[in-house]
Amino acid sequence: MNEIECGQKLDQYELLEVIARSGMAVIYRARDMENGGTVAVKVPHLLHQSDIVFHQRFLREEQIGQRLNHPSIVKILCPKEKSRLYLVMEYLEGELLSKRLGGDKRLPIDVAVSLAIQMADALVYLHGHDVAHRDLKPDNIMVLKDDSIKLIDFGIALDTSARKLTWSGLSQTMGTPDYMAPEQVKGRRGGARADIYSLGVILYEMITGALPFSDENVYAAMRAKVHDPPVPPRRHLPELTPQFEEVILHALERDPTDRYQSAAQFREALAHPESVVPTDRSHRGSNESRASNWLQKLVRLFR
Repeated sequence: MNEIECGQKLDQYELLEVIARSGMAVIYRARDMENGGTVAVKVPHLLHQSDIVFHQRFLREEQIGQRLNHPSIVKILCPKEKSRLYLVMEYLEGELLSKRLGGDKRLPIDVAVSLAIQMADALVYLHGHDVAHRDLKPDNIMVLKDDSIKLIDFGIALDTSARKLTWSGLSQTMGTPDYMAPEQVKGRRGGARADIYSLGVILYEMITGALPFSDENVYAAMRAKVHDPPVPPRRHLPELTPQFEEVILHALERDPTDRYQSAAQFREALAHPESVVPTDRSHRGSNESRASNWLQKLVRLFR
């Protein structure tokens, strides 16, 4: 992979230690030799830099990130000059939400709501600046030591104000199946309403310790997401109020037009669930789930 060794210099940055590694890139803690500050430097593996779609995605992540400025969104910094493809970000101390949720853990409701409101605030800002994240998931949410959050990784973010995309491959369906909206599963590119759905899944997981659609077979889970209702969260957590269940299920509607009209509307419901009027969403989900389970059993019986 031709990984750069720690201790080496990359333009104005001294790479100190590896803090994350994937099949696509390595992230280093680094020292900015211009001002002595600590930053994070994301360096893609050389074998990917010749891939024009990957190259364009990486540049787009940098371009989108550099024009965003919000306390709940990671800051993308601008080096004086670059000798190769890499990305410089503010250095964050904390843990990924996925680590906090590891082992089917669930969070206290007040903590989950506080984190979700911060995520919704970040989405309000993003969508107001014509950006859809499109890959919102616990692996892309950093929880800092003071329990504030930062959205990270804008690798497949979409600039909805752009008139066209230079490379058709950039608009293909991408994301993480458990958190993708049904329209993304069906091959559409997804936008602000897809982010709202993904936040609904994250909230469901933080509250219940489970996912609204789960199956050992990822294709079965994706099919269920397109055709079946989610398991009502009160099945996992009976003490959850009907009003708060309504808040979650409203975000998880299959049809984007039936979800919250905006991230701001979702945020208002999160902040004031007592003012939410329950509908038949949970009962509809229970009835449809039972019918779907009965049909699946019948199909297996006659195989």
